[in-house]
Amino acid sequence: MDKLKIAGGYPLTGTVRISGAKNSAVALIPATILADSPVTIEGLPEISDVELLKSLLEEIGGSVQFSNHEMTVDPSSMISMPLPNGKVKKLRASYYLMGAMLGRFKKAVIGLPGGCHLGPRPIDQHIKGFEALGASVTNEQGAIYLRADELVGARIYLDVVSVGATINIMLAAVRAKGRTIIENAAKEPEIIDVATLLTNMGAKIKGAGTDVIRIDGVDELHGCRHTIIPDRIEAGTYLILGAAVGEGILIDNIIPQHLESLIAKLREMGVPIETKDDQVFVGKADIFKAVDIKTLVYPGFPTDLQQPFTSLLTKAEGTSVVTDTIYGARFKHIDELRRMNANIKVEGRSAIVSGPVKLQGAKVKASDLRAGASLIIAGLIAEGVTEITGVDHIDRGYSHLVEKLEGLGATIWREQLSKEEMEQMKQA
Repeated sequence: MDKLKIAGGYPLTGTVRISGAKNSAVALIPATILADSPVTIEGLPEISDVELLKSLLEEIGGSVQFSNHEMTVDPSSMISMPLPNGKVKKLRASYYLMGAMLGRFKKAVIGLPGGCHLGPRPIDQHIKGFEALGASVTNEQGAIYLRADELVGARIYLDVVSVGATINIMLAAVRAKGRTIIENAAKEPEIIDVATLLTNMGAKIKGAGTDVIRIDGVDELHGCRHTIIPDRIEAGTYLILGAAVGEGILIDNIIPQHLESLIAKLREMGVPIETKDDQVFVGKADIFKAVDIKTLVYPGFPTDLQQPFTSLLTKAEGTSVVTDTIYGARFKHIDELRRMNANIKVEGRSAIVSGPVKLQGAKVKASDLRAGASLIIAGLIAEGVTEITGVDHIDRGYSHLVEKLEGLGATIWREQLSKEEMEQMKQA
């Protein structure tokens, strides 16, 4: 296991290229199960979640080639093998295997997912959708058992807007008999990306990106080529980082419309930003004004950028309030930022940030993926050296992080944890 070390306080400049979207990749790869001939996905990020999914597809009999960000999956010899534990437990988005395997084989056994600890992330809306399509769903010894004689289209209203449930129901419904209508569907760009892949495979889907999605089932799906969208959360992280410690950073391979809520907040703080078709330039702010943010479902401010943004707010003059309406448990980074001299207190679902303060390097731990991004930004701002453990969380979502930051002029490196540190981590 590794730790990251950052010598902070130095300005960054240059260009950084954004990788393919993690939140798309973890759904696009399971979607290939539904085809009867090879599917190629271009532009995948090199992150641990993608490697895990590759090995899970191989476990159920798929042939998978992955090199140079391009994955080709031949699903023709796949079988509906149970995946109750092992690698499936390490993957937050392993539930997409449920919808894909149910759609193709009419049965699946999938272990309950792992990933980041963000409090309960229930899959009740997924199960409600599968049952509406005609599947029986049971939870036996920590695994979900799905069985259906046949899947038949249905009208499904999601009680809460859920990206996972919207995609999972789409995966199960594309080969069902008749029409499925998903109401109160999530509108995230990743949903449009998955719908585009499925449409290229021969599915009939209308309304992806709106709150009503209509799917007319087809008997079979075929292979195709598909290019993944850029990762808006990685892009947003570099936008925040550029605002915090940049003296002019160009972010390449970005869709600015996907980040309008963040760009608006950065401008409100006084950060000069220029947007082009697929690039954004972040200039240097003279002073940062305090702002309030509230996370909302897309196109509102993303919960995944709340933690990195909090690190930037330590530089703002005055008091800022960060409210997370999506995940109540998403404040584990606050204690770590306090170790670095941040003046932040948590009240219910809000964090109150008073600034500006001068952050100091410290030993901190990333409790989840975006907390890790928050601590990296804090480490780049801080005086002295910051040491971050829990790097495996960060590797789940940020491809070639050290190389990208070094390319902007950051002093950041990896070191292996000593045996003593490994023991302390286990006891913590």
